[in-house]
This record gives sequence, structure tokens and C-alpha cells, in this order.
Amino acid sequence: MKIAVYPGSFDPVTNGHLDIIVRARALFDRVIVAVAENPHKKPLFAVTERVEMLSSVLAGFPDVKVDAYSGLTVFYARKQGACAIIRGLRAISDFENEFVMALTNKKLAPEIETLFLMTEAKYSFISSSAVKEVAFYGGCLKDMVPPLVEAALRAKFSGSRENEG
Repeated sequence: MKIAVYPGSFDPVTNGHLDIIVRARALFDRVIVAVAENPHKKPLFAVTERVEMLSSVLAGFPDVKVDAYSGLTVFYARKQGACAIIRGLRAISDFENEFVMALTNKKLAPEIETLFLMTEAKYSFISSSAVKEVAFYGGCLKDMVPPLVEAALRAKFSGSRENEG
């Protein structure tokens, strides 16, 4: 069985992330969406909330597992028996950091490949940071995140600021 790990903070999951997951499913028998616990970041949603949102959004995909992890991604991937780590790219600006990370992972675990997937052009501008800012100011999130995620964002930001959009 060919297993791939798609790691990220997913704070929150966007339609761009979902595009990568759907396309990775066509290449692998199993895709593990791995929600990273990063002590250096201050996420909007707790790890458990992110796992729950992803699990709900991906419930119709029996070949996709959602999990949380901490530590080095490549070690997590090895523990899961993965042959690949999936990384999504939106723009050329994403590539330099991802390239260095892929080379580091290859040094640590030569048996695991890194596979870069470009998101569809219609999602190339979407980032979790941009989504959070749009939600904070009450802007339209249509086509940026699934409805369940939009509702969670609205709940987080209700009362934080008057809606301006």
C-alpha cells in the first residue's frame, strides 16, 4: 500500500488544501492529512478543532485519515510507513523554502520522497492567513473554505469586530 503524508497547520483548512488532498488521493492508496502541533506558532484553532474540522470535511473519503503530530514531519511519515510527503505550492515564492525542507527531509529519511503538487489556479491566492483576515473583517469567504470552516471562523470572530463587508 502506497501511503503519503500531507502535513500542515491547516489553521484553518482551505479549498486549496482540499484540492491538493483530492489530487493526492489519485496517486496514493492512502493519504494521511497530518495536522502539525507547532509550539512556535499561535494558531487560531486548537489542534483538536483542526482535526475535527478536517475529519468532518473529509468524511466521505475512506482512503484519507486525519491525524495530529508533533516533531519532525519526516519522522512522523516514516512511523506511518509513508513513501512520500505531499507539499502544496501556490506560487513560485513557496518553492524556495519547500525545496530546502525537501532536501533536509531527504537527508534525514532517504527512503521518503517529497512530491510537490501545484494547487489549481483558482486557489492560488488562498492562504489560511488571508482567510482568517477576511473572516475577521466579515468579508465573503465563498469558494475559499468549506461552509463548516466558514461557520467555525464566524463563531471565532463573532463580537471581535464589527463586520465591515
